[in-house]
This record gives sequence, structure tokens and C-alpha cells, in this order.
Amino acid sequence: MSLINLVITLLVVGVGLWAINTYVPMDRKIKQILNVVVVILVILWLLRGFGLLGGVGDIGFGG
Repeated sequence: MSLINLVITLLVVGVGLWAINTYVPMDRKIKQILNVVVVILVILWLLRGFGLLGGVGDIGFGG
């Protein structure tokens, strides 16, 4: 993961979340849940991108 990709992705996610929080009329609790989910997903993505969290999606079933 290059630093430029990291910064661009974080900016896009941040601006998107800001736009949703500012311009989309939703209940405050729904916005809080959305914010928490996005932050958790970004943290997991960063940990996996830096190699600190591996194999989360590599769980297989059967055989």
C-alpha cells in the first residue's frame, strides 16, 4: 500500500462521510451508527493494509 493511495482513500472516505452527515437528512442515532461502522471498517482496512491483521477473510468452510 503506497502512501499516496492511503491518503487519497482516507480523504475520499472522510469527504464522503462529511457529505452524508451534512447533506443527508437522517436521525442523529443513525448517523452515529454509520460513523462508527465507517471508522471501524477504515481501521480494519488500515490494519490489514499494513500487515498487522491478516487472514480475516481467509476463513474457508469444508474440505
